Amino acid sequence: MESDHKRQGSDALLTRAVGDPAAFTPLVEQFSRDLHGYFARRAPGAADDLLSEAWLQAFAARRTFDASRGSARGWLFGVARNVLAGHIRRAERVTATTDPVEVDPWQAVDQRLDAAALAPELRRALADLPAAERELLLLVSWEELTPAEAAAVVGIPAGTARSRLHRARGRLRAHLAPIRHLTSALATPVRTDRKESA
Repeated sequence: MESDHKRQGSDALLTRAVGDPAAFTPLVEQFSRDLHGYFARRAPGAADDLLSEAWLQAFAARRTFDASRGSARGWLFGVARNVLAGHIRRAERVTATTDPVEVDPWQAVDQRLDAAALAPELRRALADLPAAERELLLLVSWEELTPAEAAAVVGIPAGTARSRLHRARGRLRAHLAPIRHLTSALATPVRTDRKESA
């Protein structure tokens, strides 16, 4: 998460970029990695192109940033979310006109999990969450946005975002509790140094 000093600096840069386009460059340097990660986890094969499109759209829309409504980071993730939504809509149109191809949007999740047995259940648990809760949870956990920033990205009040996050976390815990118990039991080492009784 951004420190207050860093946030104020990036907010000021984005505000200044309205009249001074060169002020936008440090924002690209500061946030490209985070935004690329956002795209890579959701559309691995298109992350580079989506990042470029997001920066073009953010630059073109820089006049719409309002620091009183949220941070520059949150605003940039909102732009990224819109770019991703457009990409998904275009992909759905192409898929509808061609042979259906099975796409697994959670492939990146599998690669990051330590416990292979937990990955399919986590994927199912995330897929079972309502879309609004899932998106908030991923913005906060993967993208490290604050709940207030995530709320600004999806266009809801901060209190609503906190409630949805609480529900999403509870649902995930409830769904994964039996599996976590099983995997921890399987991971417990079996003692083999006992002496056999004669």
